[in-house]
Amino acid sequence: MKLLLLLGLVALSECVVRISLTKGKSLRDHLREEGKLRDYLKTYEEVASKFSQTEDAVVTYESMWNYLDVVYYGTITIGTPPQAFRVMFDTGSSNLWVPSTDCKSPACNNHWRFDSASSSTFKSNNVQSVLPYGMGSVSGVLANDTVQIGTLVVTNQAFTLTSAEDNVFANFPFDGILGLSYPDMFGDGTTTVYDNMWKQGLIPDDLFSIYLSSYGESGSMLTFGAIDPSYYLGNIYWVPVSKERYWQINMDSVSMNGNIIACDGGCQAIVDSGTTMISGPKSGIANILNVIGATLDSNLEYSVDCYTISDLPDLYFTFNGKPFNVPATAYINQNTCTAKFILSPSNLPDTWILGDVFMRGYYTVFDRANNNVGFATAA
Repeated sequence: MKLLLLLGLVALSECVVRISLTKGKSLRDHLREEGKLRDYLKTYEEVASKFSQTEDAVVTYESMWNYLDVVYYGTITIGTPPQAFRVMFDTGSSNLWVPSTDCKSPACNNHWRFDSASSSTFKSNNVQSVLPYGMGSVSGVLANDTVQIGTLVVTNQAFTLTSAEDNVFANFPFDGILGLSYPDMFGDGTTTVYDNMWKQGLIPDDLFSIYLSSYGESGSMLTFGAIDPSYYLGNIYWVPVSKERYWQINMDSVSMNGNIIACDGGCQAIVDSGTTMISGPKSGIANILNVIGATLDSNLEYSVDCYTISDLPDLYFTFNGKPFNVPATAYINQNTCTAKFILSPSNLPDTWILGDVFMRGYYTVFDRANNNVGFATAA
């Protein structure tokens, strides 16, 4: 596309030269006389603007750390000069937030905090912001500043500077969250970091992809603007987004041992990098635990006999007739022999959430241009 636009501009300039030499008049003069100058200039400006928009577009790789198979996070910077923050990249939310130096909550004391007075590009909106998550909530004020992810520099990006955070965030290794879901999930009218990447012409294709490494392994990667074949095997299978809020898709069924045990007749699923486990409706999770013989232990976790893990069946999630398996070695914690399933949150009681347990097995592409989610076996 970039080459075609460049050739188009060259062709236009050559046209100017040829006409001015052979006819004795410039192209501008001819177009003016024919009443076509305004339309020509408008077309030329549109082509030029498209070329300039893609001139700086590059595929960007953002490395992520795997923290105990619980959360994946990477480093971004905010402000001028840049201040570094560790953020969880979350496809289950849409906003960016980091702690403020004004935050007095215990959770903020364990993390890096943004000093707005030290940034020459900072702009405060003085608008209150409350961001609820399944694990807890944060609150603060909206602001704008420059955000850098890898080589991408997003200007005038809206984000929340938290002044209060629930205590649950104190024990996480990340300072804040960068949401990668569809815009305006929380209704504050802000443009997401990803949407600004695209609008500002920073990435070549309107999509991003995620590869999650397993415990003890490095290499987790978030790629903006491209699909990287080195991270997957075989083909990518595409599933249309059913609701443009979360990365939500239609699911055909959930099965084990060749039998449908949940989602019979179809249901909804959300692909969420910010959820550690797999969550589902109460009846569905109960059926899975029953099949694998899990029992509630003294730690209020569902455990299995450690010696039977290799004999447990794969769990299958089917989309558009294509089954995707999750083996027992993925859905059982190998160290504690406990099952990695939880109930879906109260606001989504009938929806399955396919978190990191599922995503570690599949290179996942989030295609905003076509509103699809793509899955391919992780390399």
